[in-house]
Amino acid sequence: MFNGNRKNQGPSVNASDTSLVSRGMTIRGDVKFSGALHLDGVVEGSIQADAKGDSVLTISETGRVTGQINVPHAVVNGRVVGDIDVFDRLELAAQARIEGDVRYQVLEMAAGAQVNGKMAHRAPEAPRQLEAPETEIMPSLAAQA
Repeated sequence: MFNGNRKNQGPSVNASDTSLVSRGMTIRGDVKFSGALHLDGVVEGSIQADAKGDSVLTISETGRVTGQINVPHAVVNGRVVGDIDVFDRLELAAQARIEGDVRYQVLEMAAGAQVNGKMAHRAPEAPRQLEAPETEIMPSLAAQA
């Protein structure tokens, strides 16, 4: 977002998987999405995407959310009144205004962005270890060892 020379730009989402809430549009109620959601308008309700997916929420400088946000990746340059829980990467651009608590795993915050609430780092999920299979030493092999 802020540095075009970066190799890992986060999840790749197809342009055909992008939903748009345009300027002047207001949604009252909860929104669940997959892929990408670009918000230039207003959402009065929660916004949710599958935590294990690669969904991206982008809130432009004209976008506003009043409610909870739970997404894997978010880019915010507008206003959010409510808590934000980002499972992977949160990018706060210069015009971002957050009134609520923020949880993130990776944070990128530009000069000028404002957060009025608690900020907490989310520890990465530990990879699940498979149990080692029990092995038996055969008596004939144990005698040779």
